[in-house]
Amino acid sequence: MEKKAQRTYYGKALSALASREDIVVLDADLAGSTKTSDFKKAAPERFIQVGIAEQNMIGVASGLAASGKTVFASTFGVFASGRPWEQIRLAVAYPKLNVKIVATHCGISVGEDGASHQALEDLALMRALPNMVVISPADAHEAYAATMAIAEYDGPCYMRLGRSDVPVILPEDVKFTIGKASVLRNGKDVTLIGTGQMVEACIEAADILEGKGLSAEVINMSTVKPLDSETVTASVKKTGCCVTAEEHSIIGGLGSAVADAVASNCPVPMRMIGTKDTFGESGAPADLMKKYGLTAGDIVKAAEDAVSKKPKKWWRR
Repeated sequence: MEKKAQRTYYGKALSALASREDIVVLDADLAGSTKTSDFKKAAPERFIQVGIAEQNMIGVASGLAASGKTVFASTFGVFASGRPWEQIRLAVAYPKLNVKIVATHCGISVGEDGASHQALEDLALMRALPNMVVISPADAHEAYAATMAIAEYDGPCYMRLGRSDVPVILPEDVKFTIGKASVLRNGKDVTLIGTGQMVEACIEAADILEGKGLSAEVINMSTVKPLDSETVTASVKKTGCCVTAEEHSIIGGLGSAVADAVASNCPVPMRMIGTKDTFGESGAPADLMKKYGLTAGDIVKAAEDAVSKKPKKWWRR
């Protein structure tokens, strides 16, 4: 399967947006890694390198947005969500300003850089903020489409992207709508809900489950907030159980968001795949994904367990 980096396509989208005079891009000394350097080449007069000063970057972004600009601010996930959280809360989310915080190098797959650089709590931090839209695209093509979509959205957004090349599972012309999930595969025995690169793992898990006689519905939940509760509810009412999968802590991320929806609308057996209240460590991305239980095989085991706990009313529907 072809692989592409989400951050590369973020850079391509910014380059395409450079013709818009209202777009300004900020970076915190990592433009080569975040790929905002693509925008710098296209519109250097509207690119600001703030240096290693993330709190100041958010302050500058807030001021520019208050003056009518659409601002993209980028750095690594741990620095984008953690260091300037107070500034994001009071200078971006509270006044509901048009700032798009796009973080790269998120999740355990950052790999050898280790725990200090592996953002495993960023979705939780951003989900907690009122007015903040939270997005985690499934692949490079969706990262491009989501970038174009948030550029049109009037208000604060947080989008997380990975470091590594990940499998391409969506077409190049994929459409992205904020707040809308997409059902990638229909099924009747269990619902698999993934976000980010874990969507591909859900598809792989569905193939394995099919060989075991279980039909899995696969949902790409690329918008974590606002969550598409309608699609979640419709699916679990049909299948009777679900599994969430994210390259993030199970505390406060996709699993928590889906659990809220399931508990409120259709309580069913549910399992969460994600890191378990722990920091990461240095290592090869594939090895870390395996060690921390973020593989298709882990999703399969969780799905089988969830199916075994289903009330009898869901069997042979």
